Amino acid sequence: MAETEFALDLNDDQKEVRSWLHGFAADVMRPAAAEWDEREETPWPIIQEAAKIGLYSLDFYAQQYFDPTGLGIPMTMEELFWGDAGIALSIVGTGLAAVGVLANGTEEQIGTWVPQMYGDAGDVKVAAFCSSEPDAGSDVASMRTRAVYDEAKDEWVLNGTKTWATNGGIANVHVVVASVDPELGSKGHASFIVPPGTPGLSQGQKFKKHGIRASHTAEVVLDDVRVPGHCLLGGKEKLDERLARARERAKGSGERVKNAAMATFEASRPAVGAMAVGTARAAYEVALEYGKTREQFGRPVIDNQGVAFQLADMRTSVDAARLLVWRASWMGVTGRKFESAEGSMSKLFASETAKKVTAQAIQLLGGNGYTREYPVERMHRDAAIYSIFEGTSEIQRLVIARTLSGMPIR
Repeated sequence: MAETEFALDLNDDQKEVRSWLHGFAADVMRPAAAEWDEREETPWPIIQEAAKIGLYSLDFYAQQYFDPTGLGIPMTMEELFWGDAGIALSIVGTGLAAVGVLANGTEEQIGTWVPQMYGDAGDVKVAAFCSSEPDAGSDVASMRTRAVYDEAKDEWVLNGTKTWATNGGIANVHVVVASVDPELGSKGHASFIVPPGTPGLSQGQKFKKHGIRASHTAEVVLDDVRVPGHCLLGGKEKLDERLARARERAKGSGERVKNAAMATFEASRPAVGAMAVGTARAAYEVALEYGKTREQFGRPVIDNQGVAFQLADMRTSVDAARLLVWRASWMGVTGRKFESAEGSMSKLFASETAKKVTAQAIQLLGGNGYTREYPVERMHRDAAIYSIFEGTSEIQRLVIARTLSGMPIR
């Protein structure tokens, strides 16, 4: 890959795409945001509108994913989540499953399954990435979902329960992380494609959530789910080699081996940071406009130093978060090693910024901010998820601390 220099200015093509995304977010997503938040249902009409213009499609996602600057995905996430986090997650949630296949699958698997995750404008589909379990969230080594190989039939048999799965149960394609060798802990995991209509897969509990309520989150129950051998991402030969290396290392050096779920999360952490930046920026902009137009004691409230200084801090935090996200995204696409856990840094800082800035926005709007007449209370509810999913803020700090110190901090 040719060297791509880090730049803080988007090129003309990126600016054009950003403007297009912003228009969709402003004209289609925002007017519908409150309704779908109240309904707590997947906004299929909005996803279909996105598909009609090519926004919800494999082609668009791939174009951004393979942007040589690394800024295509974070730019996309920021604009969509500026529009509305719940609807945006319904649009981009399929991407996590797609990344799971891109990170671990063969070229044939990528070509076969990723298109089926999106469908087409006339018949949109979604996909789900299923990793977390009721007793194994941050502690991925405790995963109980098992995958056992039936050599006679060249099939894998999956049993277990997944939870917190975006699009779980309603997806056309599910990507499931399961343990194939429990003795190896997280090193004994593998990812599997569960094709559409496979017997034994069902939706469990659908969660009623604090925020991102337009995004479907549910349990996925796997009861003797049989998938063909070719649905093991990466193939059995590659898995057997990886397991053999892991067993050898478990005896001696203790060298870290990346597992399937962690490979997906590592690739997606800066993207989650960009989602948080979008929500934080949206709340800041509402607060800024309110500060300039709301009058108290005969003058705009922004004339008060206490208000103006808060807005200055909010904007500074948003911009700092974006810079960390862009740096991590650029490092990832250019193959630079995250020697200081820069991917985790970007998600940690952006997530905490989103929670803080949305809370400040409510405070600046006073009683109005606490009502559903203004969007900042919804943004604040939505922001809470960023420090929880795809690695809590505590886990990000642990990753950063371990990386910096080289010590097995617990």
